[in-house]
Amino acid sequence: MTDVVFGFGAHSTVAEAPGLLRLTGLADREGLELFSLSDHPYLGARLDAYAAISLILGRTERLAGLANVTNLPLRPPAMLARTVTSLATLSGGRIVLGAGAGGRWDRIASMGVPQLTPAAAVEAFEEAITLIRLLGGGGAPVTFDGTYYQVSGLEPADAPAPPVWTGSVGPKSLAATGRVADGWIPGHAADWLSSRYRQSRPIIDEAARAVGRKPGDIRTVYNLPGRITDAPLAAPRDGDGRWVGGSVAQWVEELTSAVVSHGAGGFMLFSPGGGTPDEVSLGRWAAEIAPAVRAAL
Repeated sequence: MTDVVFGFGAHSTVAEAPGLLRLTGLADREGLELFSLSDHPYLGARLDAYAAISLILGRTERLAGLANVTNLPLRPPAMLARTVTSLATLSGGRIVLGAGAGGRWDRIASMGVPQLTPAAAVEAFEEAITLIRLLGGGGAPVTFDGTYYQVSGLEPADAPAPPVWTGSVGPKSLAATGRVADGWIPGHAADWLSSRYRQSRPIIDEAARAVGRKPGDIRTVYNLPGRITDAPLAAPRDGDGRWVGGSVAQWVEELTSAVVSHGAGGFMLFSPGGGTPDEVSLGRWAAEIAPAVRAAL
C-alpha cells in the first residue's frame, strides 16, 4: 500500500450485503486502497467479517481488506494465521490484520469462550499477534509456549503474515502495539487533534523504542466519521473539537495538515453517525478528496 491510505468502513448486516458489494466495487474502481468490516460474530444479523472479506477480495483487483478489528478471543491465532496468510497469497497481499483484545466480554463469553480479565485479555492479545507473526514466512517449525496459546512443532505458512494494525485503547494494550504491531487505529474515532491521540501515541512510541523499533514504522490510521457537503461549513469541528466534516476543500485542507503536521498514515471514511457511508459520499471521497490530498502531498 501507499504511504498514506484511503479507505472506508462498513458495519454490514446480511440484508445489506448487496450494498456492500456495490460500495467495495466502487471503491476498487475509484482507486481507494482499503475497506474495513467490523468483527462481531455474536451479532446474528451481521455478516461474518472474514467470509465477507474473502468474497470481496475475489471480486476486486486493488482493494485491500481489514477486519476493524478482529475479535481475537473468538478466532484462535494459529487458525487465524492460516486464514490471513492464505488470503494474502490468493489476493496478492491485499489483506491487513486488524487486531483487538476484545471489548464486549459478556457477548464474547456467550459464544463459549472463557472470560478473561482486562489485564489477561491484553496479555493474550500480544501473545496472539506474536504467534501469528511466527506462523508466516516459512522457516523452521514453530513451538510456542505462551500463557494463553501454545503450539508445538507447527509448520509456518510459506506466505508472510500481513501487516498488523490494532485498535488499542488502554496503556498496556498501547504498549503492546508499540512492541509487536505495524499500525494503530485510535479508539472512539479519535483524531489527530484529540486528547486521546496526544496521550496515547507517546505510549506506543516509547514501547517501540524500548524494543529497538522505530516509532515511525507504526502508522496511525483514523476511523473518520463526517459529512461531505457542497458548501463549506462555518464550523467543521464541533464544540468538543471533533471533526464533523465540510466541503471537499475543507476535507482536503484538514487531511493534508493531518499528514504533514501530525504524521497521519491513513483515513477510513464512515458516515457521520459512525456507520457505513452512503454511495454518493463514498464516490466523492474516492474521486475528489483522496486524489486531491495525494496531489497536495
